[in-house]
Amino acid sequence: MAQRQVVKRLGWIICALGASWLTAPALALPNSSVGEAGIDALKLHAPPYNLIGRKIAIGQVEIGRPGQFGLDKAVSEHRWFSLERVFYRDAQAKANTDVDAHAAMVAGVMVSNDKALPGVAPGARLYSSAIGSPKKGGQAEECLSAQYVALQNGGDLRAINFSFGEPLQRDPRPDAVLDGNALLTQCIDWSARVHDVLYAIAGNQGSGGIPIPTDNFNGVNVAYTTRREGIFTKVDFPNLSDTPVGIARRLLNREINVGPRRAINLVAPGGKIDLYELDGKVTKVSGSSFATPHATASVALLQEFGDIQLRKRQPRWSTDARRHEVMKAVLLNSAEKIKDSGDGLRLGMSRRVLAKDNQDWLDSDAYKDQKIPLNYQMGTGQLNAFRAYQQFSPGQWEPASPLARQGNKGVPPIAWDYRTVKAYNYQDYVLEQPLQQESFVSVTLAWDRLVELQDTNNNKQYDIEESFRDHGLNNLDIYLMRAEDNDISKSIWSSQSDVDSVEHIFHQIPATGRYKIRVQFRQQVNENTQPYALAWWTVPLKK
Repeated sequence: MAQRQVVKRLGWIICALGASWLTAPALALPNSSVGEAGIDALKLHAPPYNLIGRKIAIGQVEIGRPGQFGLDKAVSEHRWFSLERVFYRDAQAKANTDVDAHAAMVAGVMVSNDKALPGVAPGARLYSSAIGSPKKGGQAEECLSAQYVALQNGGDLRAINFSFGEPLQRDPRPDAVLDGNALLTQCIDWSARVHDVLYAIAGNQGSGGIPIPTDNFNGVNVAYTTRREGIFTKVDFPNLSDTPVGIARRLLNREINVGPRRAINLVAPGGKIDLYELDGKVTKVSGSSFATPHATASVALLQEFGDIQLRKRQPRWSTDARRHEVMKAVLLNSAEKIKDSGDGLRLGMSRRVLAKDNQDWLDSDAYKDQKIPLNYQMGTGQLNAFRAYQQFSPGQWEPASPLARQGNKGVPPIAWDYRTVKAYNYQDYVLEQPLQQESFVSVTLAWDRLVELQDTNNNKQYDIEESFRDHGLNNLDIYLMRAEDNDISKSIWSSQSDVDSVEHIFHQIPATGRYKIRVQFRQQVNENTQPYALAWWTVPLKK
């Protein structure tokens, strides 16, 4: 009976995610989505890096859960990963209940320690919660589960994976739309800020899909790519990533964010990936639900490195490195868009990532329009864990001092920062070295929407029947400017979205010289001081 219930729930997940499962057995080949053809995480597993996510806690919330050795019979003979703990909503899981293959395969992407099919972060501590059958719960129970996972490991959880979501037709609001006001969406944005955890959300995949909570502001929404000539480079067709036309417009418009705000932040490998089923057989799976855990587990690799630097008391490292905004900015800014020709001017990127119409990032409105920070189909590009390490490893660098504005010193070509900015003021990051003409600059700014819990019993935790209040999003912008300029009207390029919680610049330097990045708090909507994370990647002048 339990097995039939698992299969029934699993079927619902497949329908909801729009995932394509090819159930014919496959040979246990190396998981190229984790290797150089995918996100290049295997390079970080090997010397000299030796990063596998040790002691880093990450989470998983789904309808079902992966089986745990010693608790569930389903994994008594087939064990390719270990779990820290498993739950049913906000309580301990019961043996042999709510175990399903989908959750197990998602977990495998993150923490598999199998030599043939390794996970992204096999050393990470994974906490997984099942919310149970959709017939017996909804967004309130899903929020409760997310909160319970976020509080594990002494409240020190760095990322939580959502490879599921809610269809709009299940949302209790009348004429529900993707405006960020669904209970689960507000819960995600509240938890990200209060629990300081990065939520990685499976990107919406169209009719019959899972749009809630893809209208969140404070997490990362992930769509998926498939292989072309053996390399993950192409946004796959099932993703809902282009403007609906014809008779599909009315239906699909309901599953796209209201207004101009873009839903997808990032893409990752998710097409025809080899993973283990519960019985130990290898199967090929496709869907954003398998792309998303690549991002979640990449956070564990970076956080292991960051914690090592903190233990060694390395300069330029503080607990700011653990901030979810920093992880978001680092993952997005290091994403791949355009293949480098070998001269480094395109930031050493290894591949050209293509949209469904075979256009690349340079063809998109995000490249040409300063009001649009994200490509509709691919966000800022494809996740690359090794490039994220390169972005993260230089450490934190503060804004420029007055002396830097005079050309005496500044920030390095690649780095990040976590800081605050006052309303209607700015922070300047002057680059120490001149930038090479015709090279590209990548800059990403990330900050949070302010959502607060309506805590009726004052226990500082979400409880069923409680709600949230949206205080809105402060408006921040970034500008690429010559170092000597102070007038933003003279900026070389900018990202000035009125609706997004991310700003992103990917722009070519017109002339060799010194430049700076300005973070400007343009419009106050809630608090007058806004925390933010900034990541930048530039090419200094060749000597």
